[in-house]
Amino acid sequence: MSRPASTRPPGRPPLRRGALTPTLIVVALAVVAFVFFSNVWTDVLWYQQLGFFEVYVRENLARILTFVGGFIIMFGAVYASIRLAYRARPVYAPDSEVRDNLSRYQVQLEPVRRVVMIGLPILFGLFAGSAAASQWQKVLMFFNQEQFGQQDPQFGLDISFYVMSLPFLGFVTGFLISVVVVAGIAGILTHYLYGSIRLMERGVFTSRAAQIHLAVSGALFLLLLGANFWLDVYGTVQNNGGRWAGALYTDVTAVVPTKSILAVAAGLVAILFIVAAVIGRWRLPVIGTAMLIITSILAGGVYPWVIQQFQVRPSEQTLENKYIERNISMTRAAYGLDKVQVQPYKATTTASTGALAKDAQTAANIRLLDPNLVSSAFGQLEQYRPYYQFPKALNVDRYTVNGKVQDTVIAVRELNADGISTGQQTWYNKHIVYTHGYGVVAAKGNKFTVDGKPDFLLSGIPSSGVLGNDSNYQPRIYFGENTTDYSVVGAPDGSAHREQDRPAGKDGSTDTQYTFTGNGGPNVGNWFNRILYSMKFQSSDLLLSDGVNEKSQILYDRTPRERVEKVAPYLTVDGNAYPAVVDGRVKWIVDGYTTSQYFPYSQQQQLQNVTADTQTSTGRTAVLPNSTVNYIRNSVKATVDAYDGSVTLYAWDDQDPLLKTWQKIFPSTIKPFSEMSGQLMSHVRYPEDLFKVQRELLGRYHVTNPDRFYNNVDAWSVPNDPTVTGTDAVKQPPFYMSLQMPGQSKPAFQLTSSFIPQTVNGNARNILYGFLSADSDAGSSKGVKDPGYGQLRLLQLPTDTQVPGPGQAQNKFNSDPEVSRELNLLRQGASDVLNGNLLTLPVGGGLLYVQPVYLKSTGETSYPTLQRVLVAFGDKVGFAATLDEALDELFGGDSGAQAGDSANNGQTPTTPNNPKPPSGAEDAKADLKNALDEANKALQDGQAALAKGDFAGYGAQQSKLAAALKKALDAEARLGVTPSPTTSPTPSPSSTVTPTPTQSG
Repeated sequence: MSRPASTRPPGRPPLRRGALTPTLIVVALAVVAFVFFSNVWTDVLWYQQLGFFEVYVRENLARILTFVGGFIIMFGAVYASIRLAYRARPVYAPDSEVRDNLSRYQVQLEPVRRVVMIGLPILFGLFAGSAAASQWQKVLMFFNQEQFGQQDPQFGLDISFYVMSLPFLGFVTGFLISVVVVAGIAGILTHYLYGSIRLMERGVFTSRAAQIHLAVSGALFLLLLGANFWLDVYGTVQNNGGRWAGALYTDVTAVVPTKSILAVAAGLVAILFIVAAVIGRWRLPVIGTAMLIITSILAGGVYPWVIQQFQVRPSEQTLENKYIERNISMTRAAYGLDKVQVQPYKATTTASTGALAKDAQTAANIRLLDPNLVSSAFGQLEQYRPYYQFPKALNVDRYTVNGKVQDTVIAVRELNADGISTGQQTWYNKHIVYTHGYGVVAAKGNKFTVDGKPDFLLSGIPSSGVLGNDSNYQPRIYFGENTTDYSVVGAPDGSAHREQDRPAGKDGSTDTQYTFTGNGGPNVGNWFNRILYSMKFQSSDLLLSDGVNEKSQILYDRTPRERVEKVAPYLTVDGNAYPAVVDGRVKWIVDGYTTSQYFPYSQQQQLQNVTADTQTSTGRTAVLPNSTVNYIRNSVKATVDAYDGSVTLYAWDDQDPLLKTWQKIFPSTIKPFSEMSGQLMSHVRYPEDLFKVQRELLGRYHVTNPDRFYNNVDAWSVPNDPTVTGTDAVKQPPFYMSLQMPGQSKPAFQLTSSFIPQTVNGNARNILYGFLSADSDAGSSKGVKDPGYGQLRLLQLPTDTQVPGPGQAQNKFNSDPEVSRELNLLRQGASDVLNGNLLTLPVGGGLLYVQPVYLKSTGETSYPTLQRVLVAFGDKVGFAATLDEALDELFGGDSGAQAGDSANNGQTPTTPNNPKPPSGAEDAKADLKNALDEANKALQDGQAALAKGDFAGYGAQQSKLAAALKKALDAEARLGVTPSPTTSPTPSPSSTVTPTPTQSG
């Protein structure tokens, strides 16, 4: 039979069928590999440039090795199980019908059998390796652990066993159990498929080889289960399932013995499985397994429940007393509460004349500027260009001014790329031209100008003020909290400047350009790096733009918290990084915590919940991760340079065993705090998130007597923020202020909070029970930590003293007739009244509340100005234009001390709204009272006319009201009180320059 003639033209080569698909697969794999390589290599460049390449190498090496180890163990076990079962397959199946069914499956599987026998173990190995790699920190901590030098009260083992050994051993045991189970199931299925296991009418047929395989798998599983039971014995001290953390009475008397028995029993049953594999009889291991299951149910569940219900519950307070005491002691140690100085404070509620004489320094430093409200004032007065911005919440720090420590509200002008006009939102402008912010702005915390504006210590462009100027610090801000996009900076010497720098000239009508000169990011001057980063940021402009040259650097991952988290992956980073001018540079100071959830007998806390307050709920500070801890230390102080992004880590708590462990793992990354400069030490402060965790626990753990702790009769709560309106209750944040606590010899920069009785179902008596402060002064000497730094002081008020809490104080302010009337009248002047933060201070033998009151007129360019100050002591309220006057009013005409704003007393702002010079105070007061009475009457008459439908009468009364308000404002001006800002304040300088790619220096 002849073949058909070929249709292929002569001379053409034969077609290669199927070549396209493999080619596409190879190309796709090559692309994926190159993308993966680009991500890896750009990370290498980033870590190398920053000087933390050791962290990248060791972290990823640990991940790779644990992945490989997990992969090999799982792959080897599954492959060996399948291979052994296949090799032990019988030559003949005992049942022809079953044999025929299985034969069909075997025939279908045979073409891909080798692929399956290799591919299935690889698949399980990949899953197992990935799971193991995620535990790299446990692995490194186990092999590099440091001793705590403290033993647990139950087993007498060093705390490091529970924090660093037990988690690793638990991980290994759990991992091996999963390996044995997966491998055993794979072996059983293989035995069944190839006839070693048969389901028959008379029962289950298993070959000798299958019996041995099952016996070995069962024995390994039981041995590992026994090891797991044994580890559970020690895990009881980490139990958090009861009312108190740790091993309680039922755990010690029932759970620990039964877990020990189960561990031994599991080992004995494992031996029975091995014996059964040898002798071929399964009665004993089957009986042993059944007994183990029954024992685990009875001894592991029923018996402890019986002990708890019928022995512990009727006498719980007596039986749990010792274990509650352990819980109190270990929790206080784990959270650093064991050294709290507790002092009874018999607070008076009587505001007597001269009461603040002994607290004169504290009174002079009371902070009036609310860092959460004055951001818009900073923006309107100091922003200068729309491509600058200030954060939602400013920071409180302190600086030495004329030899005295001055509380300071501080912020930096960061870049706001969204402020560029829409027509200028090009890639070139966003990444080449607009690259950085400019300058630090700082204002006195305890003073303000006569017309209610911040009293600046450092301001303007170029910067000037008592804190310095552009010549003694680097003002450019390339790295900041709101700088999230990448920039390309740098150029050869002599090249034209491309970066928008700052306004220049007296009128600010022209702008200067600049070229970055530091070492802030990986070089993208060569084509290879440009290609990699173009892929990373998915930007062809980065590859093709003439704005990128041989000296260009790319700046990314620019927020301080992000940089610290990447170079120290073992740290939990505080939610609030803050800037400080240190040694001629702007440094972001970031607090880092070492944490654990394995500390024995310590109560666990959920970080995100216990640190939540009005700062986190409004987005003013970052939210901590949703992780659980029962041990925390502020072990690291980190700095991030705002100009070049360099990160420096200092071992602040160099005695912390967790930090010592990580120092062994990454030995060259953390410097001793002895290398911290004196200026840097002077700006270190006690971290907010640590303080919030501690105050939450102190609500219960200020009680150290087990009986009182059990009865919970003296539990406290953190008060809700009374300045927040709405239905959602949010905790009041802690406040920084300079304060001399009772018993202290001098004022110190403190972080403070207060306590009220425990809130039950949203209800609580809002009276003050406690006041907590943390000393935040670390000193100002190079490498020398002030011994008082970090000292927690707790004032305990008698429960029979009715000292108003923050909520009651706010209610008194809101309900006071004189205060309400004047504020309502000010609101009539097209202004909003904004309550500032409510500060609590233990002065004058009692508790003083201070709240600044801001007025904000309508209009896009308006901003809050500080116009009044509210004060309260006991049941008495003071309200005046200055804190000094308000204190004198509160304390019978003479407080005994001068506030920081005393220089503003009696001054009148020189604005067009105040044409009259000051006149006699008594006449002005009388005129003001008459004017307010007239306004109040006109307001009431107008509402009455409106209710009757008399619109003409209503209009007449509105005219009278306006006239009365004008008289009131004139009278206030004669008294030296700033009037309500009924007109828009002076707007910020407008932007006149919008650079384009063609602009240069």
